[in-house]
Amino acid sequence: MAKPRSVPAVDFEQAMAELEALVAKLERGDLPLEESLAAFERGVALTRTCQTALAAAEQKVEMLSRTGDGDSEAVPFAGTAALDDTD
Repeated sequence: MAKPRSVPAVDFEQAMAELEALVAKLERGDLPLEESLAAFERGVALTRTCQTALAAAEQKVEMLSRTGDGDSEAVPFAGTAALDDTD
């Protein structure tokens, strides 16, 4: 099997856009097997890149929301109310 390609450094939005494009290609089902496998492999790498970026963002938010005594204080997301009002 071919050696996995390393994922070039991309930001979260670029990785998500490329991942969405790969998924669309794979869903069409018209790629040859080898290209499908390569696209899947790239998709897995991009998914890991996105997960890492999200984890880092979550950690940063947690650090920023800590109170002076070192405890975290849960703060509701302002957008949550708008989602709940879908009557």
